[in-house]
Amino acid sequence: MSALLQMTGPVADLVYRVRAIPEPGTEAVVTGFGMTVGGGFNALAAARAAGMEAIMGGSVGTGPFGDLCANALAERGIALARPRHATRDQGCCTVLLEPDGERSFVAWPGAEGQITAEALEPIDLGAVSWVMLSGYTLHYPGAREALTSWIDALPKSIRFLFDPSPMIAELPKTLLARILTRADWISANGAEAEALTGLPAARAAEALAQGREGAIVRIGAMGCLLATEYALHEIPGHPVEPVDSNGAGDCHIGSFIAELQRSDDALLAARYATVAAALSVIRDGPATPPSRAEVEPILHAA
Repeated sequence: MSALLQMTGPVADLVYRVRAIPEPGTEAVVTGFGMTVGGGFNALAAARAAGMEAIMGGSVGTGPFGDLCANALAERGIALARPRHATRDQGCCTVLLEPDGERSFVAWPGAEGQITAEALEPIDLGAVSWVMLSGYTLHYPGAREALTSWIDALPKSIRFLFDPSPMIAELPKTLLARILTRADWISANGAEAEALTGLPAARAAEALAQGREGAIVRIGAMGCLLATEYALHEIPGHPVEPVDSNGAGDCHIGSFIAELQRSDDALLAARYATVAAALSVIRDGPATPPSRAEVEPILHAA
């Protein structure tokens, strides 16, 4: 079995549909509300939809939000790599979703923000071919030191993908340097890539690819840039009318890993991921990846 191990935990997403982000001191006009699971769950759901086994290595807590997350993982056939945190519930993220599908976040961590070296000891890497980590987890003081040391010790045979996340500017520089040194792949959106390199998207992709297998820079509806040490490819977006863009980047990452593991073709994997991410935004919710049967006809028609 070749499995993706996600080291960033899930969160409970509290999703408010709003007419617009409210001005300071005012109240949003809310047209809908829902509670679902997001965070580290999203990329794993995408990998599963693309046919890859998936394991949650991030912390899952005990309590109402923790149960919500644990049940969502179980429903997708995603195993827990270690026992649930016994004394903390899961954290939650308030998502403000605008009519054009754009989203804004306010989050506070729970169990997913707590990882110790002892808690990581039960993880069995025997079936793991990929590990991924989001910068969100490196932002948590209660998780980053132990997790960075654990990543440092990963066998070289296991490929490691790092997703910087919107928290990139807040991450401790020394820990970030260690994570970047170990990363076989980096997948970032344009703003994150620029924050990492100080360069615009295409040059950032090329810079991030140096010394590793490659880098992806996601550029929203326009698609993505795939860079290796010797080449840069522009993968155009698949046109859709967006409903909810929450989780689209995670869908891209999980789909890319699954297809690269299956085909060993990075260009095909980037094309697959771009179509999958586009299809995910035409549905409500952060974890709405399309099945392989939905993606492949579009790929073959291109």
